[in-house]
Amino acid sequence: MKIYSTFSRNKEDFTPLKEGEVNIYVCGVTPYMDAHVGHAMSYITFDVVRRYLEYKGYKVKYVQNVTDIDDKIIDRASNQGVTPQELADRYFESFEEDMSALNIRPADAFPRATCEIPEMIKMIEALINKGHAYVSKSGSVYFRVLSIEDYGKLSGRNLEDMMAGARIEVGEEKEHPMDFVMWRAAKPGEPSWPSPWSPGRPGWHIECSAMALKYLGGSVDIHGGGQDLIFPHHENEIAQSECATGIKPFVRYWLHNGLLQLGDEKMSKSLGNLVTIKEILKYFSSDAVRLFIISSHYRNPLTYSQEALESAQKGAERLAKAASLLSPEGKYSPIDLKAIEDGFTGAMDDDFDTPKAVSLLFDLARRINTDRDSGLDVVRPQQLLVKLSNVLGLTLSTPSNETGDAKQFIELLIGIRKRLREEKQYNLADEVRDNLSKLGVILEDKPTGTTWYKKSTTRAKS
Repeated sequence: MKIYSTFSRNKEDFTPLKEGEVNIYVCGVTPYMDAHVGHAMSYITFDVVRRYLEYKGYKVKYVQNVTDIDDKIIDRASNQGVTPQELADRYFESFEEDMSALNIRPADAFPRATCEIPEMIKMIEALINKGHAYVSKSGSVYFRVLSIEDYGKLSGRNLEDMMAGARIEVGEEKEHPMDFVMWRAAKPGEPSWPSPWSPGRPGWHIECSAMALKYLGGSVDIHGGGQDLIFPHHENEIAQSECATGIKPFVRYWLHNGLLQLGDEKMSKSLGNLVTIKEILKYFSSDAVRLFIISSHYRNPLTYSQEALESAQKGAERLAKAASLLSPEGKYSPIDLKAIEDGFTGAMDDDFDTPKAVSLLFDLARRINTDRDSGLDVVRPQQLLVKLSNVLGLTLSTPSNETGDAKQFIELLIGIRKRLREEKQYNLADEVRDNLSKLGVILEDKPTGTTWYKKSTTRAKS
């Protein structure tokens, strides 16, 4: 199994620190508004990574932080007349609902910044004692980038390049323009916590270092996040963590997903060009959203479009149909199931090549349909389709109204249509079929009889 690491810029053989165990840290949300499809891209990506490692037999521990205090939360809470904690709680609950709706499994731990401040203070104290950090006149604490020789090793930048255009503003207390804050002295009216230096709150970068150390130990097997976090966030995590603990490397494999774009711009809250997860799930199934994302390699950028999602919706329906239709009894299908599973594993072992893995699922679904129409028993291929789809987080679910009274009514109409065709009243038979199609019920006439399946009838507004 090989994984592309941002640090080495190469595919590397995957060898976790402890045999049979993998720990994963993924940068989480800042809950100040509803999550968008860009978040879905990142968290679906790492959900698939986690699921596949477990499929391979690894025991996985997955941690994802929650930045529940920062300038955006404070500003929005003030505008809405609520406390920052109330705002963060509300939107984190919304985030959990979105993740569940996308069939993204919850992390083993969701540590919150405001609950982990003692650990952050300990790490900052260790860095000050070792000369890697200093306290400014205001009581803020900064990391001293000149105290290490390899700052910039993840992003491939050097201080001279970073300095281009960088300036120390009048009144700023940094020793060097690239020094970054680890403890921010509180401004009047802001939430604050006590510290040895001043009442204040932690900087963004220190929280991930402290949480990774507390929940996963001194070294992380896989650290994930979007490519926009490589610099400065992950660069600064490395500097803080390795200087505080003395353990190198802080992370064995850095995985960064590409960014979701609307046209030529990254989808983001700050740009105001986002589509929320709640909005997209009004029109497309969770399987459609997942297929849209995993049909592209995780390291590549992905452009959001309604056409691509509509195509993914149809694909999700094809897979669900192949998995759910009744299989005839009789001779077993000759599909080579081992070859298919080996091909799937080979694709995923090659840096989580989900596009190739997805194409194998569609090939399997096509074979299932062909063999079933030929009267062959396809139960075992269907079981494999479900198994491999679950590794990718696909539910292959069908709408709940395919059972009970709705099912009986549909089958009654199919029987009426059959009689109409026998009586050569083809126009009326076609009218039954077309009206069922408008309701999302698709009929398929085969030599063995008529089968049906339910497709999603909702589509995004143009």
